[in-house]
Amino acid sequence: MRQMKPLPRRKPTPLPSLNIVPEIEARGDLKRVYEDTKQILGVPWMGVVTMAFASYHNFYEVLWQGVRETCGTEQFSQACIRLQEYVELRAREIPTTDLSDTLMQQGYSERELGQIMATIEVFAKGNMPYLLIASLTRAILEGHELPVSPTSAAPMTKPTDQLAPLLLVEEHHATPDLQQVYADIKSTLGLPFVNTDYRALARWPSYFTAAWKDLQPHIDTPRYEQILTDIHSKALDIISELPVREGLNTQTLINAAARDTNRESVLRVVELFQYLLPGLITNVAVFKHQLANIHR
Repeated sequence: MRQMKPLPRRKPTPLPSLNIVPEIEARGDLKRVYEDTKQILGVPWMGVVTMAFASYHNFYEVLWQGVRETCGTEQFSQACIRLQEYVELRAREIPTTDLSDTLMQQGYSERELGQIMATIEVFAKGNMPYLLIASLTRAILEGHELPVSPTSAAPMTKPTDQLAPLLLVEEHHATPDLQQVYADIKSTLGLPFVNTDYRALARWPSYFTAAWKDLQPHIDTPRYEQILTDIHSKALDIISELPVREGLNTQTLINAAARDTNRESVLRVVELFQYLLPGLITNVAVFKHQLANIHR
């Protein structure tokens, strides 16, 4: 791919309206799209980013068919590993408190902490393809040409049935104390929703409250923002090497978006998630570092 013109990390203002159908409510073709996306990516949940994209049915059909083969390749898996390694290295620059001893003093067993860490690992790994897809989508919509895949082989599928289903604490399930944490998350991040990652970790409310309170003061600091900007750039560097199916280009994606709404509306949604995901994956990496000593 030719050298990319800069694609700055930016949060659209005002925020675009989102018409997201939760997994539990998806039916028919939409449910099949959700399940296929999860199967190819090897993740147990449909990310809010792809649910938002899939709300534009024609747009997502063209996009997903153009990247589906790529997302099932070893090259894509290795790209996700590279991105995760970079994120976790950079997240170490954020001062964190080791929460292991404190939580064990509160009564958490090593087994319970291991369950929390296993949940964190699901998101630490599983968020990477979502950021790469968001970055790739924006690049194409902004006029960049990506390499074309030389083959049309069926992608490898990954066994999601071996992954434990995620148990989520929805806002209407939460106790008043946890609702305050959710409100703080939305206020701090400037969002109208609470990401799946946080709702999954809130299954252990005293742990999650401590983890969020340790992280929250670092959000929006210059160091934190620089890390997010660098992760944004790293993802763009990585997707510049990933081939897509022949025929997926700026014009075909714009034409597909026009059958749902228009390029500008879709682009604002894409920009929103490309802006948000570096922060989300950094926060998850911080949560992982907070429990780094549970098996020492």
